Amino acid sequence: MATGTEPQPNSGGVRAGTRAAIDAPHLRTDRWWLAPAVTAAGLFAFVVYSTWRAFANAHYYAAPYVSPFYSPCLAENCRTMHAGPNADLFGSWWGISPAIIILIFPLGFRLTCYYYRKAYYRSFWASPPACAVAEPHRRYTGETRFPLILQNVHRYFFYAALLVAGVLTYDTVLSFRDTHYRWGHMGLGTLVFLVNIVLIWAYTVSCHSCRHIVGGKLKHFSRHPVRYRAWQFVGRLNARHMQLAWASLLSVALADFYVYLVASGVFDDPRFF
Repeated sequence: MATGTEPQPNSGGVRAGTRAAIDAPHLRTDRWWLAPAVTAAGLFAFVVYSTWRAFANAHYYAAPYVSPFYSPCLAENCRTMHAGPNADLFGSWWGISPAIIILIFPLGFRLTCYYYRKAYYRSFWASPPACAVAEPHRRYTGETRFPLILQNVHRYFFYAALLVAGVLTYDTVLSFRDTHYRWGHMGLGTLVFLVNIVLIWAYTVSCHSCRHIVGGKLKHFSRHPVRYRAWQFVGRLNARHMQLAWASLLSVALADFYVYLVASGVFDDPRFF
């Protein structure tokens, strides 16, 4: 007698012979597709914008502001920035945009981030597209094979992200100058940079790898009160890791766009004092 749960031959994934034979791909009636669609649109928009700005190689410095996409500037063809993050490590042979050199580190950190993995796995690879919605793939190997096995280098990108955040902090300090590099001034760009660096640090420190580094492998928190308090702080930030990921992604794009507008002459940076 048929029960409706007979195995289905010659199928894979959720249609494998060991799974229940349910005709409906899922039983969700809500708009489950909306979240991955919005995520895909947001990430795609950032990829398009950052690619354009990275290869533009122009309008990334308007004293005293330098775009976070171009900082630190490690090529000889960088614009000269007074006391700025210039380091001519790449000589005249480097002919394309200097942003390509440095962006690999913050982008690598975000690409391997635990939250972003979930975001683009669902949005672009439908693996799975949503909770309780079957993925279309016949097989699942996780992050055990190339290229996804490279996700395991996330901790090392975290160390690089700390260095980049340090440089961006230095850039934020330099933003308290005027166009003639005199200290004690603040413009709208300074405020933009301040908001951006706070969000950058919050996102970086809320990373799962940071939480493990701070409090991992401790058998007795009572013997390490400082690390325990630090672990608690990072844990509270970690609970907002998704929100911080999106907020910092938006803020770094807005900081770059602000520099672009000022550097291209669209408007002058308003000065508060």
